[in-house]
Amino acid sequence: MDCTDARETPGAANAAPLHYRLHGSPDSANYVVRMVLEELGQPYDYVPVDRLVSEQKSARYRRLNPQGLIPVLEVPGQDAPMFETGAILLFLADRHGALAPEPSSPARGRFLKWLFFISNTLHSDLRISFRVKRYLADESRHALFSQTLTERIAASLAHLDAEIAATGGPYLLGKSLTCADFYLAACARWAQVYPGTGRWTLEKTPHLRALLRHLETRPSVETASRKEQIEGEPFTDPRAASLPGATA
Repeated sequence: MDCTDARETPGAANAAPLHYRLHGSPDSANYVVRMVLEELGQPYDYVPVDRLVSEQKSARYRRLNPQGLIPVLEVPGQDAPMFETGAILLFLADRHGALAPEPSSPARGRFLKWLFFISNTLHSDLRISFRVKRYLADESRHALFSQTLTERIAASLAHLDAEIAATGGPYLLGKSLTCADFYLAACARWAQVYPGTGRWTLEKTPHLRALLRHLETRPSVETASRKEQIEGEPFTDPRAASLPGATA
């Protein structure tokens, strides 16, 4: 799906855009939203956020997301920009009638619980593990804190591996691909390449490994990875992004 880079002032235009505007930086959570937009075949502009100069903390960017976090998605027809990765994914899936069970489906509850688990537990722990010193001032406790986070991340990924096994795979909901699978794949990538200490490996999660291999063959993942300049196999043999402003 075509996309262009845009450097206009965020949120400056009053007219509704013809397509989405995704604000992000290399290999950040915008990668998840990119994959889903590509899978849905939706056009979007990509607006790079320069983290080397903390552009995400600027007053201009905070008008889009007061937390100063990435990503932000400007959505046609909505009265405010969207942030929070899980919320963006759920909105896109429901808006376009794909990548999520219908609200009346028996699988809806299963989908929602794992989507929110990935967002609220797994991704949250990963985010803290990237910058331990932001959350704990006592440097003497950083190693223990990092170890605890790594154990929590490993446990979360083990729960998800067990769920894939229970549904028969290859995806979290069995045969049905959902936006939660893309979110899980990105988190598995980051767990392997970005935490400062005690990196997690795929060795003990064979069902998750199979899911990641399935996703790596999808054109949407290949396109999103190329646009993020992520090289190699993004999930099963990931390499840390070397671009300035990457997550690490």
